[in-house]
Amino acid sequence: MEPFSFEKLPEVIRVLLEKVEHIEDLLQGLQPEDSSENEILKIQEAAKFLKVTVPALYTKVSRREIPVSKPGKRLYFNEYDLKKWITDSRRKTVIEIRKAYENS
Repeated sequence: MEPFSFEKLPEVIRVLLEKVEHIEDLLQGLQPEDSSENEILKIQEAAKFLKVTVPALYTKVSRREIPVSKPGKRLYFNEYDLKKWITDSRRKTVIEIRKAYENS
């Protein structure tokens, strides 16, 4: 940056403020738009989200089949983790299995 005189100080400050605002706009674009994806769910909400009964969800928790947090006595589920668990549990189709076999 070039040295500037006292008279140019207001202009320099204006340019700096514009740059800071631009950086803030860029950073806001990096944040997830849907913050509900990181929502914390209780057992009833998680069961409703997964479309299973509460006892079935307790069974999955006791078998350690599903991601859960237990800080104390209550169970908490992260909506993002549940969505990831669902997609990671996806079974491959016959075509996908056949292609993987042919490529190996």
